[in-house]
Amino acid sequence: MTSGNLSQNILAETLLELALKSGAEAAEVYQSQSLSRPVLFEANRLKTLETSQAEGIALRIWYNNKPGLTVAYGDVTPQSMVDKALALSQLNQPETVELSSHAGISYPNLGRSVSVETLIDWGKEAIALVRDIYSDVLCHSDWECDVENTRIINSQGLDSYYSDTTLSCYMSAEWIRGDDFLSVSDGQTQRSQLDPHKLANQILQRLHWAKENVPTPQGRFPVLFTAKAADMLWGTVQSALNGKHILEKSSPWVERQNTLVISPLLTLYQDPEAGPYSCPFDDEGEPTQSLVFIDQGVLKHFYSDRTTSRELNLSSTGNGFRPGLSGYPSPGLFNFLIQPGNLSLQNLIHQLDDGLIIDQMLGGSSGLSGDFSINIDLGYRVQNGQIIGRVKDTMVAGNVYHALKQVTHLGADADWNGSCYTPSLIVEGLSITGKNI
Repeated sequence: MTSGNLSQNILAETLLELALKSGAEAAEVYQSQSLSRPVLFEANRLKTLETSQAEGIALRIWYNNKPGLTVAYGDVTPQSMVDKALALSQLNQPETVELSSHAGISYPNLGRSVSVETLIDWGKEAIALVRDIYSDVLCHSDWECDVENTRIINSQGLDSYYSDTTLSCYMSAEWIRGDDFLSVSDGQTQRSQLDPHKLANQILQRLHWAKENVPTPQGRFPVLFTAKAADMLWGTVQSALNGKHILEKSSPWVERQNTLVISPLLTLYQDPEAGPYSCPFDDEGEPTQSLVFIDQGVLKHFYSDRTTSRELNLSSTGNGFRPGLSGYPSPGLFNFLIQPGNLSLQNLIHQLDDGLIIDQMLGGSSGLSGDFSINIDLGYRVQNGQIIGRVKDTMVAGNVYHALKQVTHLGADADWNGSCYTPSLIVEGLSITGKNI
């Protein structure tokens, strides 16, 4: 496969031309190229520097209205890819051809690359800041600069390309005190700059809160999910908003548009220009768009790919994404944002007379049902608006849909957890069980 700038790569045009000459009524070529430079620290020291590169191409055709998809990595013979796609199409049922025809749109490159030396300096700085306060802590971290190039062309005249540079870091601090083991972790994802001071301070704050172990409250108490932990709630919501689940009538929000489904404090949306997960077009070549899913608790929109939109008699929302090169586009999200409130994390904590903070957990919700029973990996007891220590051997149970109706406060501390931008929040009355120390 020809490497380099995908916008200058002639393999895509060759595949498209051969597919149409071989009898396909329509064809699409999707190319992806990535370069990653991770810097890894283990036990406080620089361990490895790596470089990994990947490149792949997918050809999707329709022959007698039957779809066929084939994928190649590395060197490839164009005609063999076309022949394989044509053969595979005969195993599928006919379907409506769904191709975007948006053409002539130029997209700017996203993000800024940084050197390996800068990544090393950031990693050393973050570790040093933590160990200046807790010298017996072992820190592990990785710092990465990832560059991804994406191009889609098709027989309807589409030719879209963009380059996306993302910086990310993750750090964990392990603290062993006799028989007591504590692991605190956090991370960042940004376009052009990482902040080792902010990362170290977040780790230090958690270590300070965890100095003392205290009894777990038993029964129903308010729970504060930090921005890092709140992500657990949003996976279920994202599934409920998936147009495919609406079409299948498996979402509990079928026929609930324009009604109140969660707390009026919550507004949920996507924004193609927001944060490190901004994206100019989806994997079908449709331009992504700003879309409010839930406005002050009221359900407004679902997200969908072209096929699902047609079956729902709606316009595509630009949310057709592939699970991988070898998969067909299906409804997916590029980013998901929860509008923050106006309270700092410290002010949120002051709202709790007696409750629990969840910062790290094991387990999550069970899909669309929303039921959850999670073991707290890192949590804190709050009394009279103050953190009094860490809780251990503690479990919290409930249902996501019910919990989101019981949100009483939102923080101003929204942050990215994967492609979800969420603040901390307080939920009333979740069931808490645990062992008393």
